[in-house]
Amino acid sequence: MTSIQNPKSKIQNQLIPWLDVLAITAWGILMLKYWLTGKLNLLIHPDYFWLVIMGAVGLIIVGVFKGAQLWKRRRRYEAPTNSDQHINLFPPGWGSGLLLTTAILGFIITPRVFASQTALDRGVTELLGATRSQPQAFRATVRPEERSLIDWVRILNVYPEPDAYTGQKVKVQGFVIHPPDLDKDFLLLARFVITCCAADVYPAGLPVQLPDNRDQYPPDVWLEVEGQMITENVANKRQLTIKATSLKKIPQPENPYSY
Repeated sequence: MTSIQNPKSKIQNQLIPWLDVLAITAWGILMLKYWLTGKLNLLIHPDYFWLVIMGAVGLIIVGVFKGAQLWKRRRRYEAPTNSDQHINLFPPGWGSGLLLTTAILGFIITPRVFASQTALDRGVTELLGATRSQPQAFRATVRPEERSLIDWVRILNVYPEPDAYTGQKVKVQGFVIHPPDLDKDFLLLARFVITCCAADVYPAGLPVQLPDNRDQYPPDVWLEVEGQMITENVANKRQLTIKATSLKKIPQPENPYSY
């Protein structure tokens, strides 16, 4: 006896494969969008961009190929055979629906840069003079005022004696943090360092001694600080500190992370 297929079930079985196509293609387009709009550097280290781009192109190719196959068979309905059936954790179509929904949210919601509160939550007060990354090659011959904030942190990671740098000129950029254990005439200038992806970013920075109160420099504001290095007792620690002679508010850089 030939069983009669439920029309509703027939429609569902015809639409679910198209849901798979939409989910796969949407994710490929989303990853390319992040790359083309410069937002990918907020999510992953530039060394891995090529993997994301190749993956995005691969997803789009798979989506187009599968969509072409479905279009050719659009007038022919084939009921699933026993060999096509398998155990699913979710009802049919749910997995693809979740993937598609997540991709749509990715188009709507723009990735945001981590803020000073995240830095405090991740223990920036323990990184006032060192970085968790392994010591890397740095330009030791460059003039001190041309070193970036992370260059200074890496140098300290190799040779942590602050007196060795006392009196050297400094000009660095970073965002403001107000650690609760610092006096009002100090703030922390920091940047996030990304080693692989946004999940492993960590803050690194240096204390700044201000000529006045830090209240006019609220958290998360980006500053360009000029001055000279001094050795100061900050938060009960002997630290290399920037004695600021000039503080200028600047826009957040297009790529706010360091590597």
